Amino acid sequence: MNAVCPPRRQLGLSLIELILFIVVISAALAGVLRVFLQAGSSSADPQIQRQALAIAESLMEEVQLMPYSFCDGDDANLESADDASGCASQAEAMGPEAGENRYSTPQFDNVNDYHGFAMTGGIRDIGNTLIPGLAGYSATVQVVAAGLGSISQASGDALMITVSVSGPNGSQVQLSGWRTRYAPKAGI
Repeated sequence: MNAVCPPRRQLGLSLIELILFIVVISAALAGVLRVFLQAGSSSADPQIQRQALAIAESLMEEVQLMPYSFCDGDDANLESADDASGCASQAEAMGPEAGENRYSTPQFDNVNDYHGFAMTGGIRDIGNTLIPGLAGYSATVQVVAAGLGSISQASGDALMITVSVSGPNGSQVQLSGWRTRYAPKAGI
């Protein structure tokens, strides 16, 4: 007895199915690779931003640690003046006094000496040496009289310090801080 066997169903993929599978997988891989390439090409951006922030924080700290008194740092009455009229030579004014700079003697000796200060062509240390790896950055400092709480802007007893740093890819970081005047004699 010869029984008729039903035709077997074929297992596997046809050539058309295989080609279609390859096309779909290729399109998916291309999309995934594009995302990886974009992420890889911009992965340095956070490093540049962090470096710019570190520069801004460092410069802000340098400025805020300077004295802010009524008289210039070289004035004989610096420690005893209760107001600008008590200065022996001159009251402190916005911006550096003649000849003062950040890098050599006479150096900045007051917070407001930094008003208008700029570093272009790279970030330099206090000795005016270019810091390796920071040639693509620049920084500026602005210092202006400002109101702060109960201190009026007109009194000039509070300053707002703004440090701006530009990175090599055009990124910008800007920090603002405050400094108040003290009268050394008032604490005696």
